[in-house]
Amino acid sequence: MSNIIITGCSSGIGFATALLLAKNKHVVFATMRQPSRNTELQDIADNKNLPINILPLDVTDNNSIKNAIAQVLYHTDKIDVLINNAGIGTLGSVEELPIEDFIHQMDTNFIGTVRCTKVVLPHMRQNRSGCIINISSVGGKIFNYFNAPYCASKAAVEAFSECLAMEMLPFGIRVAVVEPGVTDTPLQDKCKSRIKETRYPNLERCVAFFSASRAHHIPPDVVAETILHIVNRESIKFRNPTGPDSEPILGLRASMSDEDWIAGAGVDEETWIHIMEEMHLDVRKYLTRI
Repeated sequence: MSNIIITGCSSGIGFATALLLAKNKHVVFATMRQPSRNTELQDIADNKNLPINILPLDVTDNNSIKNAIAQVLYHTDKIDVLINNAGIGTLGSVEELPIEDFIHQMDTNFIGTVRCTKVVLPHMRQNRSGCIINISSVGGKIFNYFNAPYCASKAAVEAFSECLAMEMLPFGIRVAVVEPGVTDTPLQDKCKSRIKETRYPNLERCVAFFSASRAHHIPPDVVAETILHIVNRESIKFRNPTGPDSEPILGLRASMSDEDWIAGAGVDEETWIHIMEEMHLDVRKYLTRI
């Protein structure tokens, strides 16, 4: 049994992970920005008598993080696992997205991970034990057009995690990265497209890709299972691609030169649709131009 803190538990991967870990007898401190606005997780925990404690935590606010960690340590004398999951995303071109979108995504997805980690590290280092699991994305290794803020923030998480793993080695603290493919979570709903206003017609391809991928309905429970394996030491890998599309996409990118990958953004519509079909993605029905 481990004492586990999870950020971003109001929905999606965080919500599913909190439930699965609690069902497996771990004590979960599930955090979210405004617990009073989302009581579903608390209701399930109460009805099923699950060891889930819900706390307010905003990963963009240092004081909020410190207060949440202080509450955790009030309830228990040891933090075994920190899962940095909170994340946001928006689709759009570099030119047309407001600079605030870049700042907000980097602040939440990357700096939020750094903030939470820094608050927990002294405790883990003194105990010479612990595990930090950072939820990245295949987008942290594969960079695609109209996804620059998200990819940049997740690439930063990847680099940060690898550096951190080396630093923590002498103290017996594990670091692991989880790299989900496209998962059926509310994050996709929040990736608002700007097709009607954009000067970049290929933005529609990006939206169609995510729509077709999400149509496969890969639930966040798949990611939660991977996290459980890491927590239970059934996986000791540093990087953990997760979901049926993650390893194939990572493999495809690894097989291509940078130049060929970039050039792929310039293929004609029918060629692009055919490439997507080879990946078992029916994008045609999401394109309005054909």
